[in-house]
Amino acid sequence: MLADAGLIQTSLIWVAYTCAVVFCLIAAVITTFTWQTPRERSAVVSIVAIVSLTALLATVLLLPVDIALVSATGSVPLGVKKPWATPARVAALLRALQVLYYTLYSVDALLCLLLIPFAYFWYEEYDEIEFEEEGRTWRSRLWAAAKYTLFFLALVVVLFLVGFFVPAAGRGDPGTSWRHLDSYYQHLIAQNNGEKALTFALGLLVTLGTLLYIVYTSAGLALMPISFIKSAPRVSAPQLSATTASQLEQNRERRRQLEMRYAGRDDGSMTRKDRRELDALVREEQTLVRRERLAAEAQGEGHSRLYHVWLQVCAFFRPVKMIGGIALLVLSVLIAVSMLITGIDKATHSVCKQRCGYILGHIRVFQPINWIFVKTARVFPVDYVLMALLVLHLFSSSISGIATVGIRFLWIRIFQIRRGRTAPQALLIATVMLGLITLAINYAVAMFVAPQYAAFGTQTFCSLEPTHPGQPPDCRSSPDSVLPCAQSPEYPFAAHACTPSVLSTFLNRITITWPFFGIVAFWGQFAFLAIFLVVLVTAIFRTPRVNLAELDEDAEEDEEESLLAATGRRFAASWEDARNNTSSNNNRSYGTANA
Repeated sequence: MLADAGLIQTSLIWVAYTCAVVFCLIAAVITTFTWQTPRERSAVVSIVAIVSLTALLATVLLLPVDIALVSATGSVPLGVKKPWATPARVAALLRALQVLYYTLYSVDALLCLLLIPFAYFWYEEYDEIEFEEEGRTWRSRLWAAAKYTLFFLALVVVLFLVGFFVPAAGRGDPGTSWRHLDSYYQHLIAQNNGEKALTFALGLLVTLGTLLYIVYTSAGLALMPISFIKSAPRVSAPQLSATTASQLEQNRERRRQLEMRYAGRDDGSMTRKDRRELDALVREEQTLVRRERLAAEAQGEGHSRLYHVWLQVCAFFRPVKMIGGIALLVLSVLIAVSMLITGIDKATHSVCKQRCGYILGHIRVFQPINWIFVKTARVFPVDYVLMALLVLHLFSSSISGIATVGIRFLWIRIFQIRRGRTAPQALLIATVMLGLITLAINYAVAMFVAPQYAAFGTQTFCSLEPTHPGQPPDCRSSPDSVLPCAQSPEYPFAAHACTPSVLSTFLNRITITWPFFGIVAFWGQFAFLAIFLVVLVTAIFRTPRVNLAELDEDAEEDEEESLLAATGRRFAASWEDARNNTSSNNNRSYGTANA
């Protein structure tokens, strides 16, 4: 019966995870088709993006499952293992989690380093076939895409070879470097070359993801709640409509003055200066007409009664959106405060400091998010739901940050991520960035946001000395002696009742075996907090505005397809293409004006 109870509890956790992955698949499909530009959709790009986003979300949501499973093995009131949680059952549970973690991480790495680059070059070859070499076959296209992908394959091979042959930086004399660490941490040093190679490869990917996480997730964590609270004024605002009408009237009046100035001349010639001014006025008039039509479209003119009802519903739920934004803002600030407290605690109390990536046996300072998870664990399954919401909040903040900042090389914007107007190339690059950021999010949650809870969940242990050698201590007569699990040399017998989560074990193995990765990830959290603070203060005091230039670009392209406010814009794959397209658009507008 006890074994059946344990099987039922663990099975329910896996069923919940399976349902969550199904919802992730649905969300990935909706996200891909919502953000991608409709007129440049590619079946290969869409499938790769959907599979990649699903795998990333499945990886993110595996952490709550990991914590839930190790928590299920312990009896919280007694501080001992449950009767069904025998060493063999616990080892089998951890093996299943390890296999799933290694599988998902390997899939994410292969998607980011092989499959997504292949899809990128496949789409680029489609452009060349469509406009330059229309007679080529799909085999030549496949070979061209595979040829460019070989570079990324070589990169994967090099990563594993370096990790396989280079001695682990964390290995040293146990009597010096590791004399302050207990057997648990000494055991984490990778012992075989295969595991060491995988540790090095994933450690490098976590480091790259941390750099992206510092820029994009920090910005999104501050901007996403503010966007719910402070919305930009609608394009249908009366002030915008009146301003556009006034500008249009002034434009047409100036055009009439220029045309009347030369109306009496037989040759009808204009000076070069007036001709340039007239051409500029014609282009400006076209832009203002599009803006006027877009404002009327947003106001609902020409729409059915159902559309007006929808606008009223959105206005009615505006306070709910604001309240949700305030709740997300409180959560973001709480996350930042918790990370700062943990970072100071690690910098102060880590026994090995930079030699092991600032690992910490147990937190010594009150940490709000960790405390919340421990308290809510008394009501099953509130803590697991909160952990899932926490990682999803960080993941959503990463998406928001990428959409706001765009895909940049230093200060140069290469691609812009916008709803319904994201180029296939931008979608694939953003997916790679999210894959790397996911690894950094897992590190941040497990090591900084809720370190003790992410490592041991709700497990507890009895701090009394065992009365019989080889037997766990009995705390039934002393409930105050039941403490939350932690890796501490003060209580070596806690290892019998405490099983660390697979993710925390793996991340500790990376930082101990390769301390450089741990140092970068550790100090990267402080850079994350600094950018978060700057962006948050700026966003609070800055009034959101309508980007009229962006609206004009959208309206121009929508007009070309006769689907105002319904279709998307394609971004060029390089700066040369961008300049050529801009030039062709200007020439087309100029030709239309002259006509």
